[in-house]
Amino acid sequence: MYLHPGGNHVIRADDIIGIFDIDKTTVSKRSREFLNKKEKQNIVILLDDDLPQSFIVTAKKDRERVYLSQISSKTLYLRLSEE
Repeated sequence: MYLHPGGNHVIRADDIIGIFDIDKTTVSKRSREFLNKKEKQNIVILLDDDLPQSFIVTAKKDRERVYLSQISSKTLYLRLSEE
């Protein structure tokens, strides 16, 4: 099963660690530190030029990625649930 998080990207559902709402999670200092660290590591992928509403953390073997999506976390979760 795959998830279309926006843009021209598709993510394997098995690679997804979590889908998070940006507004709710970036209130936490740890979440902001996590996103800043991943951005410095150059593994954050912006899927669209619009303001992101969610982020998806993925890992496949030793490769981790963080996708910033303009689609809400609820909608992304529903897309996963429909498959």
